[in-house]
Amino acid sequence: MRMRQLLFLFLILSFALNAQIPTGYYNTAQGLTGTPLRLALHNIIDNHNSVSYNSLWTHFQNTDKKSNGKVWDMYSDIPSGTPPYQFTFNTDQCGSYSVEGDCYNREHVWPQSFFNSSSPMVSDLFHIYPTDGKVNGFRSNYAFGPSATTVYTVTLNGSKLALCDSCGTFSGVIFEPIDDYKGDIARSIFYMSTRYYTEDASWITGSFADKAELYQWAIDILINWHHLDPVSTKETNRNNVVYGIQSNRNPYIDHPEWADSVYRISPVGLRDLENAPVLFSVFPNPNNGVFSITTNTGGKEFKLLIYNCLGQLMHSEKYAVPEINLNLDLPPGMYSAFLQTGDGRNSMVKFITKD
Repeated sequence: MRMRQLLFLFLILSFALNAQIPTGYYNTAQGLTGTPLRLALHNIIDNHNSVSYNSLWTHFQNTDKKSNGKVWDMYSDIPSGTPPYQFTFNTDQCGSYSVEGDCYNREHVWPQSFFNSSSPMVSDLFHIYPTDGKVNGFRSNYAFGPSATTVYTVTLNGSKLALCDSCGTFSGVIFEPIDDYKGDIARSIFYMSTRYYTEDASWITGSFADKAELYQWAIDILINWHHLDPVSTKETNRNNVVYGIQSNRNPYIDHPEWADSVYRISPVGLRDLENAPVLFSVFPNPNNGVFSITTNTGGKEFKLLIYNCLGQLMHSEKYAVPEINLNLDLPPGMYSAFLQTGDGRNSMVKFITKD
């Protein structure tokens, strides 16, 4: 019986390690860009097999193992040199720590405080990695970004905790990993913003996003990192292993070009609330398809687009008044309303219709 169980586990692991993108997996996303593409990808990777938080310790032994059998810690690894320390699975699992190299724990790239440590986000392997406990503590729930002249901490592999003076509208504390892993971080964040798109009602506004909506300054940095550090064999292998565990994939690893298609080409839906160029509201929300939209456009012409949760365009019309009343025959569900002005400014509001 014991031998049969071991054989079964070996077959499962072999499948995960050798898995490729399933035929037809991304069919519904083909040919789309912007918000429709993001919605299509969300629907493809949604409702994954959620594992327990405690099981992450075991899964790390398959998702984040170096060729020498040690823990693959992006906060201490030096791909082009010798790491300052390496961890052994189980033996070096945190526990408590006081200095770098004491132990490894579970790092949430998208801080769990932003979603109240709720499931399935809290155990979603696509944004959780084994990392040095002390460095994880340094990073805390700070945004990722490029360091500036004011540097508080430099870790043993060169990662930094610092102020950012080149983050657009943001000028707070950031954490900067080494160049070799900046793309890994960016694609993990793009995954989270897509996987939980329209499912973020209970999330809070964080340092780099309003719920699941990335601020524009964060998008600019992460897109640059995405190109600076292209998808590696490490990421591809990890994507395949996680697919064997969760039954979903990170589309920005499988199709790196989609990061630009969603976060660069999309004219709407990704807003920086610290410097919102246009504002509008939907009232009441929820509604039954009868609602008012009030804007700060001052009577200048704007275009209103409304998409359902499948990315299908339900309404498209130009207006030149600051307030409009709509009576639309919309089926019950979640919708995204986009306002575009002629000078390129834009904003987004989500609303719900009920029977």
